[in-house]
Amino acid sequence: MAVKKLKEKFNGARPFLKWAGGKTQLLLELEKRLPQSILENGIIEMYVEPFVGGGAMFFYLKNQYQINDTVLLDVNPELIMAYRVIQRDVDKLITILGEMEIEHLQKDEVRRKENFYRIRTEYNRQMPVMDYQNYADEWIQRTASLIFLNKTCFNGLFRLNSKGEFNVPFGRYKNPTICDEGNLQAVHQALKKTEILCADFTHAQHFIKKDTLVYMDPPYRPLNSTSHFTSYSRERFSDQDQEKLARFYREMDLKGAHLILSNSDPKNHDVEDNFFDELYQGYEIDRVPAKRNINSNTSSRGEINELIIRNFQD
Repeated sequence: MAVKKLKEKFNGARPFLKWAGGKTQLLLELEKRLPQSILENGIIEMYVEPFVGGGAMFFYLKNQYQINDTVLLDVNPELIMAYRVIQRDVDKLITILGEMEIEHLQKDEVRRKENFYRIRTEYNRQMPVMDYQNYADEWIQRTASLIFLNKTCFNGLFRLNSKGEFNVPFGRYKNPTICDEGNLQAVHQALKKTEILCADFTHAQHFIKKDTLVYMDPPYRPLNSTSHFTSYSRERFSDQDQEKLARFYREMDLKGAHLILSNSDPKNHDVEDNFFDELYQGYEIDRVPAKRNINSNTSSRGEINELIIRNFQD
């Protein structure tokens, strides 16, 4: 299968949230490194993604390949709630979001800002008492609030503070698309016959076997002491967690799975930093150019290298 330009291929479901660290810009580089058998026959028998995040890789592959079985996991309960709502109740979600969009866009900027903080305050107030285990109608409204906040907050982020509260401020957008009905319906279709779990990455081992395609996109290791943006859940992903993941990677390699992992390249900041080179010694480590688009300091945005690590060759 020839690799076409990204815009020609990303023509179905796409991420329904703007997600810091999303992989849209790396998709073609990741696709080039798929197992040759998949590139040739266009079929993925089993796909597992232990850190689904915004889901750019999953949606891209779903648009381009036949995936027979899929398991998506993430430790963030709010995110997994949203995936499951779109999977089960997309029409109700679209109705609520449509009403929220009409109401919001009718307001002037001062009242939009007031509306944003009202919804954010209520969203955070409910967080400690939410039941994330048992599917309920409240999940639909909460998912609508999450999408609303994501589409109207500054830079379109999902970020939690140390208390586990959504703390991104209001963003000034003239006409934000809060209810993208077409994409939500496409995401709903893509998630059919997909198992969606809120769990630590190690839980993925129960689904990984020989020839399973596994894409791992953990919270990136900070490039330096001032760029520590891994706050997508209450938990932080430390160097010890990265080491735990590397051990997991080697265990899944022994199962005969096809593994692809991405992360930041410490050498962007310190050419002597061999953290990942040592952790994944013996595997294929490629450095590819990418741009960091979400950074409060615009001077810090620009092209850097990111790592793509595989346990198989082309």
